[in-house]
Amino acid sequence: MKLLIVAVGTRMPAWVEAGFDEFARRMPRELPLHLVEVKAEPRTTGKTVEAMMSAEATRIEAALPTRCRRVILDERGTDITTKALAQRLEAWQGEGEDVALIVGGPDGLAPALKASADERLRLSSLTLPHALVRPLLAEALYRAWTVLKNHPYHRE
Repeated sequence: MKLLIVAVGTRMPAWVEAGFDEFARRMPRELPLHLVEVKAEPRTTGKTVEAMMSAEATRIEAALPTRCRRVILDERGTDITTKALAQRLEAWQGEGEDVALIVGGPDGLAPALKASADERLRLSSLTLPHALVRPLLAEALYRAWTVLKNHPYHRE
């Protein structure tokens, strides 16, 4: 099983890439974490927000594996603890399909893409800079894995 973070936006600051890479590198061989960047629709074309989100959704769909569990990150998603994420991670592994964690662009995700999701998770109640989501999510997934393995990285 692979974990994919499919995120709208390219050319992130170096600290974003470094943070993501650090936690992706720590993931075990049997649970690799990959980043798939999807080009954002230009915000200067005069298109409506709905049209821009639809174009981004088309690119996201094209980037997803044929069969995968779709987990969207959404401010109205389920608020989840590290232990609960660890339990989800274990359940996902049991199902055997790749898991795509989908992060929208500045305007969010198109309603049709949201409707196709298997799950909706909320990363935080805080408003976060878009770029921060990648390393934060990578760290959360790594920490969830450490919980499953009783690794000392996670302490309570």
